[in-house]
Amino acid sequence: MTDLEAELRKAVRGDVGFDVTSRALVTMDASNYRRVPLGVVAPRDADDVSAALEVCRAHGVPVVARGGGTSIAGQATGTGVVLDFTRHMNRLVALDPETRTAVVQPGLVLDRLQEAAAPHGLRFGPDPSTHSRCTLGGMIGNNSCGSHSVAWGPTADSVRELRVVTARGGRLRLGQGWAGAPAGLRELVEGDLALLRTGFPELPRRISGYALDALLPERGVDVARSFCGSEGTLGVLTEAVVRLVEAPRARALAVLGYGDESGAAEAAAGLLPAGPARAGGTGGGSGPLTVEGMAADLVPAGAAAALPRGGAWLFVETGGETESEAQARARAVVRSAPDAVDSLIVTDPAGQRALWRVREDASGTATRMPDGSEAWPGWEDCAVPPARLGAYLRDFRALLAAHGLRGTPYGHFGDGCIHVRIDFDLLTEPGIGRFRRFSEELAGLVVAHGGSLSGEHGDGQARAELLPRMYGEPMVALFGRAKGVWDPDDLLNPGMLVRPAPLDTGLRFSVLPREPVPVAFGYPSDGGDFSAAVRRCVGVAKCRTTTAGGPEVMCPSFRATGEEAHSTRGRARLLHEMLAGEVVTGGWRSPEVRDALDLCLSCKGCRSDCPVGVDMATYKAEFLHHHYAGRRRPAAHYAMGRLPRWLRWASRTRATGLVNALARVRPLAWAVKRAGGIAGERAIPRLAGETFSRWWRRRPARAGGGGEPVVLWPDTFTEHFSPSVGRAAVRVLEAAGLRVVLPPTLRMRGRPVGDGRTRSAAALLTARRDRVCCGLTYVSTGQLDHARAVLRRTLDLMEPVLETAAPVVVLEPSCAAALRTDLPGLLPDDPRARRLAGRVLTFAETLERHAPDWVPPRLDRPVAGQTHCHQHAVLGDAPDRRLREAAGLTGELSGGCCGLAGDFGFEEGHFEVSVACAEEQLLPAVRSAPPDAAVLADGFSCRTQLEQLAGVRGRHLAEVLADGLGNNGAVDGPAGERG
Repeated sequence: MTDLEAELRKAVRGDVGFDVTSRALVTMDASNYRRVPLGVVAPRDADDVSAALEVCRAHGVPVVARGGGTSIAGQATGTGVVLDFTRHMNRLVALDPETRTAVVQPGLVLDRLQEAAAPHGLRFGPDPSTHSRCTLGGMIGNNSCGSHSVAWGPTADSVRELRVVTARGGRLRLGQGWAGAPAGLRELVEGDLALLRTGFPELPRRISGYALDALLPERGVDVARSFCGSEGTLGVLTEAVVRLVEAPRARALAVLGYGDESGAAEAAAGLLPAGPARAGGTGGGSGPLTVEGMAADLVPAGAAAALPRGGAWLFVETGGETESEAQARARAVVRSAPDAVDSLIVTDPAGQRALWRVREDASGTATRMPDGSEAWPGWEDCAVPPARLGAYLRDFRALLAAHGLRGTPYGHFGDGCIHVRIDFDLLTEPGIGRFRRFSEELAGLVVAHGGSLSGEHGDGQARAELLPRMYGEPMVALFGRAKGVWDPDDLLNPGMLVRPAPLDTGLRFSVLPREPVPVAFGYPSDGGDFSAAVRRCVGVAKCRTTTAGGPEVMCPSFRATGEEAHSTRGRARLLHEMLAGEVVTGGWRSPEVRDALDLCLSCKGCRSDCPVGVDMATYKAEFLHHHYAGRRRPAAHYAMGRLPRWLRWASRTRATGLVNALARVRPLAWAVKRAGGIAGERAIPRLAGETFSRWWRRRPARAGGGGEPVVLWPDTFTEHFSPSVGRAAVRVLEAAGLRVVLPPTLRMRGRPVGDGRTRSAAALLTARRDRVCCGLTYVSTGQLDHARAVLRRTLDLMEPVLETAAPVVVLEPSCAAALRTDLPGLLPDDPRARRLAGRVLTFAETLERHAPDWVPPRLDRPVAGQTHCHQHAVLGDAPDRRLREAAGLTGELSGGCCGLAGDFGFEEGHFEVSVACAEEQLLPAVRSAPPDAAVLADGFSCRTQLEQLAGVRGRHLAEVLADGLGNNGAVDGPAGERG
C-alpha cells in the first residue's frame, strides 16, 4: 500500500480504492480521452472531501471530482485521485415547495430530484438527455442545459447557492454580492471591468471558459453563477441550493418536418417568442418549452413511421394548464411554421415519451454512421446565435466535406446548439492529424458566426486549447489568473480550461491493439474486431439508470447492486483496459474482468436498450471461453452449462422419476447442489414424467391433418421441463390450420422434412440419431467449442428443413434468440447458419405470418407477467401484443428481467441479486394483478422464478390460448394459479 493510499484510508471515512478495478472503471468518461488515476475516493460528507484534499495537497497529487461520468470533453477523468460522489454524497437534503428550492448533494441523480419535486407540481428546469444518470454536481460543473433550455435556461440560471471546499481547505458558501468569494477575486474582477464587459459573446448557450462576467456589478455579482461551468477546476462542490420551476400541468408535442436539417435550423429561431427567452420559472410562459432538431439519419427505421414526412424534424413542446391549452399552443406553432413540409401534434403522454426517447438516444446512435462505421465526439456541442444556425450548418457541412468527414447534426436548435458525432479516424497518425486540423478550422468557423466552442458540455480537453481563438489571449490570461485565485497550487483537475492538455493527446483508442484479437464470435457489425466491439461503449451510461421504467431491461445487475462494475459501461471499461494491458494486466485470465462479468445475467438487454448496441452477453461468453481455456471451470458450468446432455441421458435411461425422487430428499439435494455449484436456496426443478417428443411419437399419425407445414423446435426446456407448452402450441397451431412437424432426428442428406418418426432400416444403417439444440447453455457459460460442435450437428440435422420454405417455430424465447444471433455469430462462415437464423419465428410471429386469417379464442381477461428479456432485446414482442389484443387479453406486461436468466439465478452466489432483479418489476406486477389475471411468462426461467419466489404458476401464451379452444372458445382451465 502506498503512503498516499494509507493516509487517505486513515483520514477518510468513505471508500478508498486503489485496486485495479476501481482505477480501471474511471479511466474514461464519455469523451475521446483516457487518463489513468492513482485511486478513487468516495467521500461520505464535506469533512471527507476536506480530508482527501488535504492529503492529496501534501503529496502534490491532483484531484478531479466525478459524478455520472457522462462528460463529453474529458473533464471527468484524472491522473491523481478521483472523487466519486455517486456512492454516498447522493442525497436530496431538503425540498421546500413554498420557496421552490431544493438542497442537493453533488452525487444526486437528476431524475431523483425530478421525482421528488413532481408531487408539488415542480421540476428542475435543465434536463440533459442523460437525466436518468447524470448528477447535479456534474450539471453544475459543466453548466448543463438540455432540451428545455429555451424555457428555463442552463443550470446556472437555476443555482441559488453553492457550498464549496477549495484546494487549500477553505469552506465557502457562494452566492450573490461577493458572498463566498475567495480572497483576491473581487480585486481581479474590478481591475479588468472593461475586458469583462466586452469580451463575452451574447448568446443563450455560451458555456466555454469561466463565467467571470457573472461577477459584473450590472449582473448582480453572482459568485455561485460564476462557479457554474468551471469543470471542477476552482473548487469541489459539496452541496447546492437550486431553484425549481413550476411544471406545466399538460404538454403537447408538435413535430415539424423539413427537407433537411438546414431548413429546420433556419425555421427554429422563428418559433421563439420575441424578447427574453427565459420564462421566469412559470412553466415556460406561452412560448415553446423545447425547440429540438434532428435529421433522418439518426432515426431508427422502426421509429420513422411515427414521424411526419421530411428529412429532418423540429420537436417543439408546448405547455399549458390544460391539455386543450397545450394543444392550442402546439397548433399555433404549426401555423407559425409555413415552411414545414408536414406536421404532427402528439398529446398522448406515451406517444410523446416514445418520440422523446428517439431524440434522447441520438447521443448514442450518432456514434455509428448509417454504414456502421464509427463516429466520435470532440465537436459535440458548438453553439451559435439561433438566427445564424442555418448558415452555420451549411458552412459546417462544407467544412466536413473539405476534410472528407461525415457527421449528422442534431440538438437544441432553438438555442443554436448543435450536437454531432464525426467519423474521425482516431487510430492512426494521419487520422489524428486531420482531427486536429479540422478542430482548428471549425473553431474559427464557430467564432466567425459569433458562437461558443461549447454550448453545453464544457471545454475540457477537447476544446480548451482553442479558447484563445474565441476569447483572445488577454481573456484567456484572465481565466488563468482567476484559476490562480481559487486554486493557486493547480491541484484541481489540471489540464482542463487553463493550461490545457493538447486536444490530440491522451486519446483512449491509442492503447488498444492495432491488429484484431483472435476471437470465437464473428462480430460482423464490427468487422470481426473485438476491439471495435468494445469501443462501441462511448460512456453515455444509459445502463446506469437506477430505476426501471417501461419495457427496458438494461442493466438489471447494476440496478440491483448500484456498482459501476456491474453496469454495461463498467464491464466495457474493464474489457477496454484488459485489451490495453496497462491497468488490467491479466489479459483473458484477468480476475477483475471475470468478477465484473460474474453478475452479468446475459439478458441481452444492452443489445437493444444501449443506444450503440453494446452486446455484453456475447462479450461475456467470449471472455469466459478464453478465460477457462485449458483450465478447470466452475462446477456450475459443467452442471448447468451442459444441461442438455444430462437431461438427454436421464430421458434415455428412463431415470427422470428417480431423479425427481432423489431431488426431494434434502440431504441428497443439498449434496447435488453443492457439487454442481447451485445456490442452496434454490429448489431443483422437477423433470417432466414424459418428454414432449415422447408425447409426440405416441400421437395418432394423422392427428395434425393438412395445411402449411411449420417445424416446431423441441427446445431443451419444453422437451424436459414444460412439455405442456409444446402440447399447447401444437393444439393452437393446428387449430389455426397449420401442419406441425418436428425437426429430423437422423443426420442424413437429401431427406424430406422429418417428423420424428423415421423408422426405416436403411435410415438406421446410414444415419445417426441426434436431436437439434440451440447451444444456449453452452454459449452462456462460454463453452464455445462445445457450442459450435452442437450447432454444426444441428445444422446437419436441419439441412432437409432448410431446403424447404417451412418456418421454424421456437417456443422458448432464449432459444429463439440464440438461434437468431449466437448461431450466425459462432458459425459466420457456414451459410446454413444464416439461413436457419432467418427462418426462426416466435409462436406469435408464426400465427401472424402463416395463419393471418385465424381468429384466436376470445378470453376477455387481464394479464400480468413479464416480457422475456431476450424477446425484448432480440425478437421483438409486437406480434405478441397484437395476438393478446385479438384474444381479449388486456393490460401490459412488465419490463425488466426475471433475475433467474437461465443458469444465472441457480448459480451459487447469485441468489440475492436474482431476487432483487425479480423484485424490481416482475414480482410487484404479479402481486398487484387482479385475481382473474392470466399470468404470462413465455420463458422457462421466468416461470420457475415466479413459482419459487411467489408461488405463482406462470404460463406460456400458447397454453392460455389452448385453454380457450375448448367449448367453443370458453376457457376450460386456469390461466394462472397462485399457490
